[in-house]
Amino acid sequence: MHPYPEPNNLLTKLTPYGIFNHMDATRIFYRKIVDDDGYIIEMVIWKLPEKTEDRPHGLKYRLFFGNPKGRCIVRYDNERGKGDHKHLGSKEEVYEFTTVENLMNDFLSDIERLR
Repeated sequence: MHPYPEPNNLLTKLTPYGIFNHMDATRIFYRKIVDDDGYIIEMVIWKLPEKTEDRPHGLKYRLFFGNPKGRCIVRYDNERGKGDHKHLGSKEEVYEFTTVENLMNDFLSDIERLR
């Protein structure tokens, strides 16, 4: 017997995460692009119902750039408890969020630099 609840009890027995914790969030931007070489850019931004300590701008975002096999090359996100940060290959560092425009520009600049 495996240690996980049966599928029909899964949602009631596990602590929900992800979309279940952000049901009141409103998706305000989504774009997914797969270029001719198979590289993936996926960008999504949600407006949260209220600002939080680790999201003082009131936004949740995930900007992803990966190779054709889906391996992350660049990712900007602000998961709960970590705040704004970015992943460049296997390195993770704090990201200083100022505006959505700067976020997008910084993300696209890192893609150009690391591709």
